[in-house]
Amino acid sequence: MRTKTSKTEEDQILAAAEAIHLRRLKRLGKVAEPSEAGHYLRAHCGHHAREVFGCLFLDNRHKILAVDDLFYGTIDGTEVHPREVVRRALLINASAIVAFHNHPSGNLEPSAADRAVTARLKQALALVEIRLLDHFVVSSEGFTSLAARGWV
Repeated sequence: MRTKTSKTEEDQILAAAEAIHLRRLKRLGKVAEPSEAGHYLRAHCGHHAREVFGCLFLDNRHKILAVDDLFYGTIDGTEVHPREVVRRALLINASAIVAFHNHPSGNLEPSAADRAVTARLKQALALVEIRLLDHFVVSSEGFTSLAARGWV
């Protein structure tokens, strides 16, 4: 017989899964493969009911310095300010970034707005010599790498 879990129990399970993924990623010492980051980010924000945009901030050897959720939106969008991403990256001395956001709808196809914000972010970061390595679209079903599609 299957028991019904409460939302609180599910949230606790998802938080535990995210913590496990982050420990694994940190144990590896760096982000070496896009799939490593994608699996972590899916656990990190794929389950949220509204859009969350954030970044993995990395040093010059791609070691994780921080994982920050920077902007929160609605069920189908969020406003991203590249200057705030640049400010945070400079504050912690990051030399590379992996951007991410979730699609609560579950649709993993990057939108035209996703591609546009990626281009704006890459341009802003380049001014201060910080590389944008990738931008992931995640949901509870999986993840899509914009870099893998040649859009970063």
